[in-house]
Amino acid sequence: MIDLDFLRGLIDAVDGSGIDSLEISRGGTRIRIAKTPPPAPVAAAAAPPALPGVDYSIASAPQAPAPASAPAPAAAPSGGAPAPAAASNLVEIKSPMVGTFYRSPAPEAPSYVEVGTRVGRGQTLCILEAMKLMNELESDFSGVIREICVENAEPVEYGQVLFRIEPDA
Repeated sequence: MIDLDFLRGLIDAVDGSGIDSLEISRGGTRIRIAKTPPPAPVAAAAAPPALPGVDYSIASAPQAPAPASAPAPAAAPSGGAPAPAAASNLVEIKSPMVGTFYRSPAPEAPSYVEVGTRVGRGQTLCILEAMKLMNELESDFSGVIREICVENAEPVEYGQVLFRIEPDA
C-alpha cells in the first residue's frame, strides 16, 4: 500500500522543482510523476477482449472527436504553455491535464479571475482537480483576461482552451 502523504509529498516536490518527471521503484511498486503527459501513441494497439462488467473508460486516453469538416488541429503545447489564438493578439491558456475546472478555491469563495481582470505572472487563474488532488493553474505572463472558455465545475480535457488573455505589450 502506498502512503498518500508520501505520494502527495512527491507530487509537491516535482511541482515545485525544475524537473519534468520523477520515477521511483520501491518494494515492487513503481511510481512515475510527470508534469507533461506522455505523447499520444502513433499506431493504435489491438484492443483486449472485453470482459463483462468491466469499465474500460478509465484505461483509454481521453480524446475529443474532431468534426469531419474541421481541419486537423495543431499540436497542443506541453505543460499548459500559452499558445497564440488564431487571428488575434489574444493568447490561449490550455489545460495541462484532464480534470475538473474550478474558478474559485471553495464554492462560496469569489472566483480567482473574471473577464477584464488584470493578472500577473504566477497569479492563480483556476484550480484543476485530478484524482482528488487540487492543482492551481498559474499564469505564465501578465495581461488581461478577455475570455473564460469553461464553466465552473465542468470537466476539461488535456489541451482544452480555458482562458484567452491579452498579454501586456
